[in-house]
Amino acid sequence: MNETIKLIQDHRSIRSFLDKDVDDAVIDEILKTAQAMPNSINGQQTSVIVIRDKNTKKKIAQLTGNQTWIEEAPVFLLFLIDFYKTKLGAEKNGLTQVIHESVEGTMVGTFDAGLQMGAAIISAESLGLGIVPIGGVRKSPEELIELLKLPEYTFPAVGLALGYPKDHSHKKPRLPLNTFKHEEFYHSEGLLESINQYDKDMEDYLAEIGREKEGNWSKFTSSIYQSVYYPEVYPTIKKQKLSNDK
Repeated sequence: MNETIKLIQDHRSIRSFLDKDVDDAVIDEILKTAQAMPNSINGQQTSVIVIRDKNTKKKIAQLTGNQTWIEEAPVFLLFLIDFYKTKLGAEKNGLTQVIHESVEGTMVGTFDAGLQMGAAIISAESLGLGIVPIGGVRKSPEELIELLKLPEYTFPAVGLALGYPKDHSHKKPRLPLNTFKHEEFYHSEGLLESINQYDKDMEDYLAEIGREKEGNWSKFTSSIYQSVYYPEVYPTIKKQKLSNDK
């Protein structure tokens, strides 16, 4: 196993950062790596906003459900679905863009943003930085869009708090590989048994870090998935003209 694979497999989210800045040159190298990732049709329908301003980070922390590590991290990256720049390209050629109105467009933008954030994570960790992804940027998207002056045809997909770690958190166990890897077709047999074992593993892990109240994986996840936990996504994404009606 090479060092890159070891680094990736040793990932853990960091929510406590040193009061130490991250140079612009380091951020640029991380973003160059992210931008180098494959994307659909070379449309490059994503963008990243780099946020260092303390007041802006504080506001984002509030909008994401009081995630204080956003404010503490020296840098916050916001990955966007961005069909605004592709719309400009269409207009330049006298064409009308339609893809932003479709579910396919939203899937493309989201998937490409995810690829880019994955590359950013690996790059940052290889440079000794710690990270924590922030899906909570979708909690109050309309306010975030206004705060960051996002144009129509864009939408905040996910964020990444980034900085030098104050300490290394415990590594969270994952579901057994057989729940993720399926040979030739989807194998449903044995899944429940693997989930039962993982629930026991998570109970031990949560007890170790003092979060026993969460129960285990299936209890915690199903309690959240009883509802659409970010209900403002759909009405706001439609206001941004990503209508998802095709």
